[in-house]
Amino acid sequence: MPNFGILWSIMKVRLGAVVLMAIPATTIVFCAPALATGTSAGTTITNTATATYTNSVGQPVSVPSNKVDLKVDEVINVKVASADPGDVSAFSGGTNQILSFNITNTGNGSEAFRLAPVNAIGGDAFDPSTTSIVLDTNHNGVYDAGVDTVYAAGSNDPVLAADGSIRAFILSTIPGTATDGQRGQTDLTATAVTGTGPAGTVFTGVGDGGGDAVIGTSTGVGRDKGFYIVSAATVSFVKSATIADPFGGTRSVPGSVITYTLVATVSGSGALSNLAVTDPIPAATTYVVGSLTLQGAALTDATDSDAGEFSGTAIAARFGGVAAGQTRTVTFKTKIN
Repeated sequence: MPNFGILWSIMKVRLGAVVLMAIPATTIVFCAPALATGTSAGTTITNTATATYTNSVGQPVSVPSNKVDLKVDEVINVKVASADPGDVSAFSGGTNQILSFNITNTGNGSEAFRLAPVNAIGGDAFDPSTTSIVLDTNHNGVYDAGVDTVYAAGSNDPVLAADGSIRAFILSTIPGTATDGQRGQTDLTATAVTGTGPAGTVFTGVGDGGGDAVIGTSTGVGRDKGFYIVSAATVSFVKSATIADPFGGTRSVPGSVITYTLVATVSGSGALSNLAVTDPIPAATTYVVGSLTLQGAALTDATDSDAGEFSGTAIAARFGGVAAGQTRTVTFKTKIN
């Protein structure tokens, strides 16, 4: 009989080892998509080794080992990241002020996550008050009132496939005591429903695919921060008048021309929307046709595509959005009857 002891003593079966032989081994290869934490939970990894030798009459012989099957356990990992490019402008006493976050399942199996805001955080100027968390149901990345789904913990916890993401919006009320330039922080946490704990913690038999669930480096909890900044833009509005009389002086007499100057100055931070001015033509005077200007440039008297008009009884000028630190100046003329 041939001495097989030496041959078998050097043979080792390793899970996942690649056996390089002229005679192919009986091996099942499972091709899975690349995931954040590798092979999908529940995947069965199958391995069979092969030993070969030449018998006493010179014939090659191969001997397969027993088949070893292992099921891949679920690794639980999650990441939360702010989706806002920076501080979100809000106003004192404002409601439904929106912060945006992305929640991503960076584990290798399907997992449900419970969401919660954190508002009482040291180091900021005020604590926003969360009124709701809303899930981006139509996946357009923008909060759509009445379309996106209001989140209720334990009722509609988002279930994410491996590498799956969802956007969530935190809607908050800003305290009425918050002042211009102050920042308030709100964090969003996402916690794996299966469980949390130090990396390596095992939850037996409850992993996706029927194996165990193993807590990854995230400890099963993701968290990131978002900031509101109070932008309390205000406007000051000043009107002045100069007079040119028919005699080269500045007396208010019939025939004198009055030039009115309206100056709107936005201060604070942020911007004002739809800023506009109107001014009725004073009694005992007549509007001087074509005298309306904005920032020194003439405006037509007609209601058309430019920013101003004379209605027959008043002038009007529209500035649209004006950022803090900017000024808009309107002038027009009337003649004393």
